[in-house]
Amino acid sequence: MVRKILAFFALFVIGIAIFTGCSVGRQVDNSGVVTITLSGWSNLLEKQFLQKVIDGFEAENPGIKVRYDAIADQYMDVLKTRLIGETAADVFYLDALEAPGLISPGVLEPLNGYINKEFDLADFEPKLLDAFKSNNTIYGLPKDFSTLVLFYDKQAFAEAGLSQTPRTWDELREYARKLTRDRNGDGKIDRYGLGILPELARLAYVTEAFGGKLVDAEGMATFASTESLQGLQLIVDQYRLDKSASQPSDVGASSGSEIFGQGKAAMVIEGPWLISYLDDTFPNLKYATAEVPTIDGKNGTMAYTVAYVMNKKSQHKAAAWKLIAYLTGKEGMKAWTSGGFALPTRKSVARQLGYEKRQLYSPFIAGASYATIWQAGEYLPLILNNFNNQFISAMLGEQPLASAMQKAQITANKEIQLAQ
Repeated sequence: MVRKILAFFALFVIGIAIFTGCSVGRQVDNSGVVTITLSGWSNLLEKQFLQKVIDGFEAENPGIKVRYDAIADQYMDVLKTRLIGETAADVFYLDALEAPGLISPGVLEPLNGYINKEFDLADFEPKLLDAFKSNNTIYGLPKDFSTLVLFYDKQAFAEAGLSQTPRTWDELREYARKLTRDRNGDGKIDRYGLGILPELARLAYVTEAFGGKLVDAEGMATFASTESLQGLQLIVDQYRLDKSASQPSDVGASSGSEIFGQGKAAMVIEGPWLISYLDDTFPNLKYATAEVPTIDGKNGTMAYTVAYVMNKKSQHKAAAWKLIAYLTGKEGMKAWTSGGFALPTRKSVARQLGYEKRQLYSPFIAGASYATIWQAGEYLPLILNNFNNQFISAMLGEQPLASAMQKAQITANKEIQLAQ
């Protein structure tokens, strides 16, 4: 840890020398208008929608102009390079996964001193806000979130005589067997009961279902524990023993969204982005959503969230805070999340937009209170690569699950030790 922080600041010093004369300060024109920069994803739909929200901010704050900087590829690599060179934006997106790695070197502006009572911090879903805290200091405010829910094909359910959704994982396995279909009777399955994505970003909550932990207090990987294996074995057994589950690549699909939309899986555990995809690409598909079935009597799902954070080197912090406060305030968040492709992190906004009463969206909102946040210290990127490679190997039957996870854990921890 110490070596990593010192290395980061060494690069910072080098960056200052190289980029002498460059600055994150944005120009102030002759009329006194301050221009600040906001960096985010290079997504055309998101950029267009966000620009409308920014237009609302500028109308309320005529002394501030916002330039949206869409980073096309390798977002975090570009962002870190700009932070080192002191050319990063005043405000930028930060995924919960990457937050610990930027909080520890001290490149983010603490926000506690800017937040007043009127901002209503208690309105945020606590777990989502906590993803951007360290030692009770807030470094980011979550702009939106997504959880995972169970999508199911209503026609497939009717054909199989299923009138209710599965409430437990045992029921899910039973349903998946009934929904798996060999239409031609030639031994070739044309529809699986469940489409699965065998990756840690989708399965972290499963490792915790029986009391397992992804990492320990020091940030070292612990996913090979007996408790974690008990949850992961459910996925392996459903794939190998029941033969009622399929990953997208098995059936020529490229994603969980596609395997479901094409009817090659009757159920899939996915996020709210699937709704717009299905409406646009498969408008005739009749589907519904439900909360992810419980495992060992416990609710579980994943939550993914992104915050607006302020660059500590910004020369226009007052303006930067006004932008963050607007975008994550009730008015700005309502405008941003009204389209349905991302969900509001403020509980009052979710209620105002009626998400809790909308059948497709209510399971997503319900999951926010118990979801596992996709975050586990600053070394999670090292952990997930090792996990994914070995877990797929176990799922394909190339090695026992326990052996695969032990290999992954040992390798991940060696890499973590080298990075500290």
